Amino acid sequence: MAKLVLAIDIGNSSVTVGLFDPNGALRFRSDLTTEKGATRDRCAVTLLDVFRLYRADIGQVTGAIISSVVPPITAAMCEAVEFLTGRTPLLMGPGIKTGLNIKSDIHAQLGTDIVATSVAAIAKYPGPIIMVDMGTATTMSLLVGNTYEGCIILPGVQVSLEALSDRAAELPHVSIMPPLSILGHNTVDAMRSGVVYGNASMVDGMIERLEEASAPAATVVGTGMAAPEILTYCKRTILYDADLLLNGLYLLYKKNTGGKPKRA
Repeated sequence: MAKLVLAIDIGNSSVTVGLFDPNGALRFRSDLTTEKGATRDRCAVTLLDVFRLYRADIGQVTGAIISSVVPPITAAMCEAVEFLTGRTPLLMGPGIKTGLNIKSDIHAQLGTDIVATSVAAIAKYPGPIIMVDMGTATTMSLLVGNTYEGCIILPGVQVSLEALSDRAAELPHVSIMPPLSILGHNTVDAMRSGVVYGNASMVDGMIERLEEASAPAATVVGTGMAAPEILTYCKRTILYDADLLLNGLYLLYKKNTGGKPKRA
């Protein structure tokens, strides 16, 4: 039987599910909306649907790892994975071996998703590394060797846009799309210009400040749902790695279960 590893990240806005084959290659990834009130059975049905969609057999899963920043759904997802696979998933948190030297006053405050993406970035790219994760919040982390030097947390792209529409009565809700030009000639285009070019300029500016405070980065890598729409408009060259988080979870699973991750 093939040994498949299931990796799940539960974020505030979305749940990402990935399945790795015995060689460490990602067979599929699926992005779902986070249901904070989901029960064990709801989580189990969702996972079964995802596996059917990608024509994969959940019965072949021999190990699982879960990262979560949404406590209300964590236990339900863990129970669902164990119910479907017969395997107790590895839960990211205290006691997990990461190999990271984390410079933090309170280690437990560093999100498990940031830990996983950091592990993957260090394994894959030359350092020093500036890592930009654009999800519900935008985080920017500095990695030097195996040391997590610290991070910056900013309002996420979608969160900022929704707040603008909610607080200004005459501004509509708009999708994140590239504007025709930097100067908008109607409200929608003006808002799109602000959110796209504004966030791109913010990322450029923060990278410059981080390098002034430390040293030039050998790699700047971006990930997260909002990254493709924004990073294209940055003046700084930023690599985009959609699966950084899932790959980090896979590496951590192998590190904590005695397996050696295979690399291409």
